[in-house]
Amino acid sequence: MRIRSTRSHTRPRPVRWAVPLVALGLVVAGCGANGAESAKGLSDALGTTSDLNPRHPDELREGGNLRLATTSFPANWNTLSNDGHEGEIGDIERPLMPRSFNTDAAGQLTVNKDYFTDVQLTGTDPQQVTYTINPKAVWSDGTPITWEDIRSQAYALSGADKRFLIAITSGFDRVEKVERGVDDRQAIITFKQHYAEWRGQFAGNMALFPKSVTANPDSFNHSLADHMGPTAGPFVVESTDRTQGRIVLARNPNWWGDKPKLDTITYSVLDRAAWVGALQNNELDAVRLSTIDDVKTVRSTAGLIVRRAPGNRWRHITFNGAPGSILADPKVRVAISKAIDRQGIATATQNGLVEHPKPLNNHVFLQGQEGYRDNSLGYDPAAAAKELDDLGWKLVGDVREKDGRKLIIRDVMYNDPTWVQIAQIIQQNLAAIGVGLVIDTKPGAGYFTDVIQPGDFDAAQFIFSGDAFPLSSLPQIYAYHPDDLQGNYGRIGSPELNALIDRTLSELDPAKAIELANQVDRAVFEEGHSLPLTQSEGNFGLRADIANYGSPGLASYDYTKIGFVK
Repeated sequence: MRIRSTRSHTRPRPVRWAVPLVALGLVVAGCGANGAESAKGLSDALGTTSDLNPRHPDELREGGNLRLATTSFPANWNTLSNDGHEGEIGDIERPLMPRSFNTDAAGQLTVNKDYFTDVQLTGTDPQQVTYTINPKAVWSDGTPITWEDIRSQAYALSGADKRFLIAITSGFDRVEKVERGVDDRQAIITFKQHYAEWRGQFAGNMALFPKSVTANPDSFNHSLADHMGPTAGPFVVESTDRTQGRIVLARNPNWWGDKPKLDTITYSVLDRAAWVGALQNNELDAVRLSTIDDVKTVRSTAGLIVRRAPGNRWRHITFNGAPGSILADPKVRVAISKAIDRQGIATATQNGLVEHPKPLNNHVFLQGQEGYRDNSLGYDPAAAAKELDDLGWKLVGDVREKDGRKLIIRDVMYNDPTWVQIAQIIQQNLAAIGVGLVIDTKPGAGYFTDVIQPGDFDAAQFIFSGDAFPLSSLPQIYAYHPDDLQGNYGRIGSPELNALIDRTLSELDPAKAIELANQVDRAVFEEGHSLPLTQSEGNFGLRADIANYGSPGLASYDYTKIGFVK
């Protein structure tokens, strides 16, 4: 996962997404599509395209309100924290917070000059990176952005003080020190251990927060629990209403960069099933599309358009390997993984949405990205059944048993038709080898904080979101430290895998790092840690007159240029 879920070889990194999708049971209504619906303009490869209706700002109207949707109100506005590291919160904060690099559709990086005049690797022995901050850059409370903000965040995310409830270290556990450069507007980071993904420490899914948030554990964990603090983007939070489920962003009067075309961006909390209807009824301006029925609805509605570019989000299932759990034995998890027909899931959920539906076969790289290869164990229900037999799980009636315990697993997911459909397919697959599966749907509110983080599942389905910095999330999700779980919600791993991840992150040669990352991926499959399902189709429905917004692929949005065509 490149949330939590990054992501320069372009590769996703994880951001948790409670936003779900649809599955196959027998056949899903509306998932079959004819050639006219399915073939035109579709692509399977990530990394080269976006579909944003690019227009020069002079072609856009001055002002306007962009109406978007989210499935739940932020549990914590601090996206560096374990409670706040969710994709939807990250999306809301994109026009609010500083990042060091912009990304184009091919995943190529350029320094974000609004915040940094230069970011350079200035040494390799020891590794040093120098950040020169734009002298105009200030937080929304008027405080200058300085090297102290960088130093404070580096310490908070280092893991040195376990009271900081961090979601990801992002390589700051490898930082020796952060020093003042030529003045307060320059920070020099010195590493005690090489860090391959150094460009992503304040980019992609990782923003820079003010030192008022990261200064101590209490402010880090709690100061943004109910409201956003100081920001530094073209927009600020104008108002929030948790009861009404409404978040309004407005132009930042202290913004030093290009003036935004939009007056406001409004987020409404809506169940995912209501998004397309709200778009059709002119209550929203843009939504993600999950099914071919969504696509058909948008195409048949006057004034709406479908924009599509291969997506950088991916659906997966995480297993719970905690001691005492039904899936504590890695051999059982691997057997169950082999019995799940991921091609069947891809065909059922994506027919008509991509040219050639196929499963995602890598935990680190997406299809079309440099480094992607198939490291999966394959679909082999006969082998899965034999392996369970050999492990002592014998078929008693329709379900296997061992030592008086039935092999029935509880699969939890956000309550969404696509997730339920996927679970139904898995349920049928596992029934064929004598494994029971209970489908347990949950509401979006509290899904991560109340269900996933505590490990209240045997299997769990959610989405990871990526950017151009794929390696940074490897220790967050796939390394296992019992006293510091971070994003390893399945509590699965080994010292050997930890060491391999460490080697990968220490490799400054990009080609060698890719090879090591694929070794990590294969080891993750062999642990039965989790199972990638499908890569996002990247379909968006929106008003035809919206410019510089839509389906971005790996590209980052320029929120100053989003608006409505004159």
